[in-house]
Amino acid sequence: MLNLITASAYFLLIHFGVSGTRLRDRLVTRLGAGPYRGAFALASVIGLVWMIYAYRHAPAVELWGVVLGFRPAAYVLVFIAFLFVVIGITTPSPTRVGMESKVEQGTEAARGMVRITRHPFLWGVALWALVHLVVNGDLASLILFGSLLVLAVGGTLSIDAKRRRNFGEQWIKFANATSDIPFAAIAAGRNRLGLALAEIGVWRPLAAILAYAAAFYLHGRLGSPLT
Repeated sequence: MLNLITASAYFLLIHFGVSGTRLRDRLVTRLGAGPYRGAFALASVIGLVWMIYAYRHAPAVELWGVVLGFRPAAYVLVFIAFLFVVIGITTPSPTRVGMESKVEQGTEAARGMVRITRHPFLWGVALWALVHLVVNGDLASLILFGSLLVLAVGGTLSIDAKRRRNFGEQWIKFANATSDIPFAAIAAGRNRLGLALAEIGVWRPLAAILAYAAAFYLHGRLGSPLT
């Protein structure tokens, strides 16, 4: 279990201790944006592989146990998570790596899924991690999926802080047209769900359905309890 705790701590440290901080800004200045992103991506992949390996070899320590009665709802929630992740990945946004300059478009950059939340990918990961944490009910799952949940939710705040620091008023203008928390801007009347759905279109949800079906099939073949 110590290996999993160490791997999770490393993964959280490189994100909260480097990415989104002023240390990250200094490293970009010294190394250049491209080399920094490459080094950080490599460090992240190493951390993720380490976490998965440690999780698969962690001892079984049951906490509340597998919540079988929650599985029907869990499948629905994981599908929603896939919608957020896939639609988020395929929607241009100033919060995505390499698309920071889109913040200059102001409110025009808040289109499609970004009208619902400016961090759809991270909220999808957060929902996915939360469902797995609840359903599995063991210590290793609490550490792994809990770390990913903290990283995803905290990542939205970290990205917002980084963009605000780098773009100032331009970021504030864009951020006012959307929200971090899903549907908050729509509920507040600062955006419209109808426009978001129209701009999302059909092919993005279809891609999410295919991705979910593929993951569901593969997990079934591997004997995993949940997608």
